[in-house]
Amino acid sequence: MSDKTARIKVAIQKSGRLTEQSLDLLQRCGLKYTKGPDQLIAFGENMPVDVLLVRDDDIPGLVRDDVCDLGIAGLNIVEEKRLHFLEQEPVEPFRIIRALDYGQCRLAFAYPDGSPLRTVADLAGRRIATSYPSIVRDYLRRQNLSATVVEFSGAVEIAPSLGRADAICDLVSTGATLVANKLREGETILESRAVILQTPVEVPPEKADWINRLLQRVEGVMQVRESKYIMMHAPKAALAKIAALLPGSEAPTVLPLDGRDDLVAVHVVCRENVFWETLESLKAAGATSLLVLPVEKMLA
Repeated sequence: MSDKTARIKVAIQKSGRLTEQSLDLLQRCGLKYTKGPDQLIAFGENMPVDVLLVRDDDIPGLVRDDVCDLGIAGLNIVEEKRLHFLEQEPVEPFRIIRALDYGQCRLAFAYPDGSPLRTVADLAGRRIATSYPSIVRDYLRRQNLSATVVEFSGAVEIAPSLGRADAICDLVSTGATLVANKLREGETILESRAVILQTPVEVPPEKADWINRLLQRVEGVMQVRESKYIMMHAPKAALAKIAALLPGSEAPTVLPLDGRDDLVAVHVVCRENVFWETLESLKAAGATSLLVLPVEKMLA
């Protein structure tokens, strides 16, 4: 794979809320790269993978046009662009292949305080300001609701106070911005998070192999995020009860303890958070010598 055209290109946001976490994800997948302070391409040193740092709303188009093999972007951007592309040509522009565990937010309606508007049903014949016109129009169509969508490129929250709209539909994380602008959050129409999208073009076998390896590593990183390795001693008679208390685990490994017929060692990987309450419940069920360790890497 010395040919530059055989290298995998991954597009990520060059600056914003997903940038550091996307780079961290790729590094956790084993990618080592070089990048100058002003360079917009990070060249992989140990894998045939290069990372392009671009505007987030350019990522879906780069993947659709096969300029990049993979992209990482927020579902809000991806879905907005997907619907826009489908309006131009009724062919799916890319494939969304994996949801990730960061970048969570929601696209929701919001109504001015003191307004008679309370629900989506009240928006008939009204004006809605948004940076996501394709998503909002698609939602309104599916609700059989006629309203005017006013496209705003930024500062959507001030549209009602400027007299440009009766309500808005915008991204919400904590809701603090809505409150500061005297808006009341309404219905959520899209739960967003970072996703991986892939080119619709069939890639050559050598590229496909590396893409599959990279995605397999992503899967392993995702499994590891909150996974913990638990070790304990447990009475044989309480094994079933203890196994039922382990969150998100597969069948535990049970090992004999030297010189003890009544106790066994139990080792298990839990793929959900292990809280203090879980450990206290295990102890109450008879477990002793409880030890919880982080998992660094996992490959199913």
